[in-house]
Amino acid sequence: MSARLRRDLEDLMRIPGLSGHEDRVRRAIAARLAECGIDSRSDRLGNLIATFDGGFDAPTVMIFTHMDQLGFIVRKVEDDGMIRVERLGGVPERALVSQAVLLCTDAADVPGIIYNKSHHATQPDEKYSVAKAADLRIDTGHGSKAAVEAAGIRIGTPVVYRPDVLPLAGNRIAGTSVDDRAGCAVLLELARALSDRVGGPTVHVVFTTQEEFNLRGAQVAGQALKPDIAVQVDLMLATDTPEMADRGEMVLGGGPGMSLYSFHGRGTLNGVIPHPSAVRLFEQTASAEGLPLQRSAQVGVLTDLSYIQLVGEGVVAIDVGFPMRYSHSSLEMCDLSDLEQLTQLLTAAVSRIGPDFQLLRDGDPE
Repeated sequence: MSARLRRDLEDLMRIPGLSGHEDRVRRAIAARLAECGIDSRSDRLGNLIATFDGGFDAPTVMIFTHMDQLGFIVRKVEDDGMIRVERLGGVPERALVSQAVLLCTDAADVPGIIYNKSHHATQPDEKYSVAKAADLRIDTGHGSKAAVEAAGIRIGTPVVYRPDVLPLAGNRIAGTSVDDRAGCAVLLELARALSDRVGGPTVHVVFTTQEEFNLRGAQVAGQALKPDIAVQVDLMLATDTPEMADRGEMVLGGGPGMSLYSFHGRGTLNGVIPHPSAVRLFEQTASAEGLPLQRSAQVGVLTDLSYIQLVGEGVVAIDVGFPMRYSHSSLEMCDLSDLEQLTQLLTAAVSRIGPDFQLLRDGDPE
């Protein structure tokens, strides 16, 4: 499993897939599913769904993660060939200048760099300031608007950090879009396990779109599938670096985690308090399987589970995931051992869902 997880993760990290432009990622995942004889289908927003039928008397389960990544959209090409962009998603401005990017056109991907004023010309009052996103320019080296446009770059062209994979010591991997290609690699491995199972509930494994653009794709999938139980797989903020130490106890390499509370706190005022039955499911599964299970409670975090929990009569919902450092930067970091244990946890948890699973807070009414 470990070698397959690494291969899938590294391959998917190298595929650009800005929110709303995930098609290449979806096709790559669908091809991997097909290699295992697993059928999948796509909806109008580009979500990819693989359904594993089970017993009709057990609750239905939707386990999902997002395929998209954050980045930019071209808003203007200057006469000198410099390109101005709008942010798409929570791109950190302080980590942008001098970054390598990829502009994804229909014909080919065009490399570029985010302009940074030469150090020798920087004035003292500029040295400690952060460039605003609205002031950023991308230089592709073309030198003119006509040459840029001849390369296929127009207003609306998607831009992402240049895809990169950086294997580190031990089981650690850094690079672009660990959020959430790591989740995609985990769900691919889960799908393989579900294709060989006997019995159990109906499970929909869903790879969603536009999570970084206000949590769009999963809502459509949830409305169509109407699950009884929803498990969202995404990063958990690792708190084992100095600037994060007071935020929690989530350790890279410490195993999978579950969220007990999330709230965005700004913009989209939404979040998730998990259903107690789902919390019990993962606690009991981890204990029975001898797996670690870390706990998270964070403000400033938001996932698309926020909307899935509200589908129909309400959904038994929980966020689980893997610790990750340096979220939304061009080089995020995860530990492969956490992904492997998360896969084991999900597989075992699904097998424990039966007809007697408590969907209501106090059990089924008489």
